[in-house]
Amino acid sequence: MSPRMSSHVARVPESTPRPSSLIHTVYGEFVRRLGGWISIADLIALMAELDVDGPAVRSATSRLKKAGTLLQERRTGTGYRLAPAMKPVFEEGDRRIFHSLEPAELADGWVIAVFSVPESERAHRHQLRSRLSWLGFGNAAPGVWLAPARLLPDARRLLERLGLSAYVHLFLSAEYVGFAELRTAVADWWDLPAIEAQYAAFADTWRPVAEELRGQDRIDPVEAFRDYVPMLTGWRRLPYLDPGLPEPLLPADWNAVPARAVFTELHGLLAEPSLRYVEKVTGLSHHQELP
Repeated sequence: MSPRMSSHVARVPESTPRPSSLIHTVYGEFVRRLGGWISIADLIALMAELDVDGPAVRSATSRLKKAGTLLQERRTGTGYRLAPAMKPVFEEGDRRIFHSLEPAELADGWVIAVFSVPESERAHRHQLRSRLSWLGFGNAAPGVWLAPARLLPDARRLLERLGLSAYVHLFLSAEYVGFAELRTAVADWWDLPAIEAQYAAFADTWRPVAEELRGQDRIDPVEAFRDYVPMLTGWRRLPYLDPGLPEPLLPADWNAVPARAVFTELHGLLAEPSLRYVEKVTGLSHHQELP
């Protein structure tokens, strides 16, 4: 839900995250480093700080269980742990979310995905389109998708994990040789204004928070948690929507860089005190370092 107001300046979130998205963030950023399991009582206590009530938490965890993200397990109480299959998903997320790269170089070339799916299996066709788009691929023609070449490892892992590799041919191409002007073609293959709008909404929402917190000697852990989880939830989809196109192909005022700077600053300010708050609520200690 929207970040809770306290001493922070008033702000309107760029979108209202669903409870399941917030829980996904809590597991990916904290629970994963606390052994992978949390009691439902502690999860409800944490989510209350994000203005999500108990019934909504239980409903969201039930959906995540059905989706295969969480497994119910009783320890000191009833709770949920991450399914083993989620390990590579979160590791991939770490790479994209916390270590997103600068724009690719034109000389690096392109990865091209070509797929053909029988009409009898059209559900796979929809899944391929949605997952390639989610990875940051642009649609050049029916059944033809492309992205900067450095996305090849992510594409290969995703297609294999989802059992879709049999439908897809992957190619590497080093150079575009015509006929349209490449910058014009790229503007047709990717919805760059939509990506820019999401970067702008993120920066407009969270830049005032960074400015307010900058230079403070101590950030209260619960206040950090209340800001950090919605902020990270809002950010984590953006490195997937943005393929990291070469700079010559981007609009002159491309706003990913300032938005990324806001995220990086807030991550540096809020991640550690947020983790301390989660440790206090759960009584657990972290096993892994934060990204």
